[in-house]
Amino acid sequence: MWNTPALFIGKDEKMNSPVKKNQDVTLDIIDLSYEGLGVAKLDHYPIFVEDALPGERVVAHIVKVGKKFSFAKAIKHLTTSPDRVDLKDKQLTQTGIAPLQHLSYDAQLKFKQHQVAQTLQKVGLGDVEVLNTIGMNPPYGYRNKAQVPVRRGQDGLLDIGFFRKNSHHFVPMDDFYIQDADIDKALIVVRDILRRFGVSAYDETKHEGVMRHIMIRRGYHSHEMMVVLVTRKKKLFKADQIAKAIMDALPEVVSVMQNINDKQTNVILGKEYEVLAGRPYIEDEMLGHEFYISAASFYQVNTAQAEAMYQYAIDHTKLNKQTTAIDAYCGIGTITLSVAPFVKHIYGVEVVPEAVHDAKKNARLNHLDNATFVTGKAEQVMQEWMQKGIHADVVFVDPPRKGLAPSFTQSLLETKPKQISYISCNPATFARDAALLTNGGYTLSEVQPFDMFPQTTHIELVAVFTRKEAL
Repeated sequence: MWNTPALFIGKDEKMNSPVKKNQDVTLDIIDLSYEGLGVAKLDHYPIFVEDALPGERVVAHIVKVGKKFSFAKAIKHLTTSPDRVDLKDKQLTQTGIAPLQHLSYDAQLKFKQHQVAQTLQKVGLGDVEVLNTIGMNPPYGYRNKAQVPVRRGQDGLLDIGFFRKNSHHFVPMDDFYIQDADIDKALIVVRDILRRFGVSAYDETKHEGVMRHIMIRRGYHSHEMMVVLVTRKKKLFKADQIAKAIMDALPEVVSVMQNINDKQTNVILGKEYEVLAGRPYIEDEMLGHEFYISAASFYQVNTAQAEAMYQYAIDHTKLNKQTTAIDAYCGIGTITLSVAPFVKHIYGVEVVPEAVHDAKKNARLNHLDNATFVTGKAEQVMQEWMQKGIHADVVFVDPPRKGLAPSFTQSLLETKPKQISYISCNPATFARDAALLTNGGYTLSEVQPFDMFPQTTHIELVAVFTRKEAL
């Protein structure tokens, strides 16, 4: 079970669809795709079914037909999986906020473990042990950042909510389930204040109106809160009064920011920020270190699981006071500064200048003088460091979903660190990179998945590669 669509399509399989759009058909669900859709087959033809779990028989309505596979939605369950649980709110599935909310949490963890194992098997690394996924309790209310669209509701008032999957249909909501409950409460307060001041909601079809999104960050340990008002234009009528009203109503708020995004785009944030009240950052802790977090900072949205993941990476890497380490993709320095107390020196590299600026501030905040931060592409900077005689014993990498750039992987293989600690948010690109690293002289014995995003299909993992001659 738990397979991906690609595994269901063989070269000799029949490609003509046995179903038509809007047809209702009875199906036996035999698997679950990486997107969390139930998998059925008719005459070897895959059909991916929303709200269906392995072992269930359902009546499904066909919504989209293709040559190689189709999509459907379960409209009646004739049998029910023992792993099925009651929905918190069907809108959480419709909007894609919690696509796995119908699957028991134990089954979610097994599903994610198997997804990682399967991706490794596909690149010839099936002998690598994939450990049980490390989950969390409770598996909801974990997001420390919210970015919520603002639109005009059915009653004509400014409202908050989300969009139905694959559509521009706005769904008003005030309980987002996977977000910090205090953030959800704050969103309602901010919404009501904006209504009171008569602020208009953004209309994406006409590119009119003022308020596009509300973004809120809340420190997991500090409980400090930042409110970011994303507006279509710079002028926000009575902005100072709105900011004061927010800070008066929400004592945890230490920062009210305005972000200006005048583009007709789906990108949430623009490049320009204004401080409306308080300071331009919140403070929080990660593994005992303090961090300044600005509106634009990348900061793991699940602090508890990020701490567990970083601690695992530290514990499973050979570090001592003679170790020189590099943190590629260092961002504001969360991994760099977490590792710093255990090594002689650690170098952080990041392409975003603002992030490097914040990382340096965070090093000073924590009185750490054995961390050096540089702006640039990791592969180029690593080569420069090598030429200067700086050789890393351990390299930490935490790349975006696209994984390691080929030039960076090549640079890693050339610099030959003893260990590479790889933190990944995409098992598919991780598997690709793992194959390159193992073919380049590294061993990988096990992978540890972490559930950073319960109720969703996203998976994070940590893997430590060791150079063969270093064993």
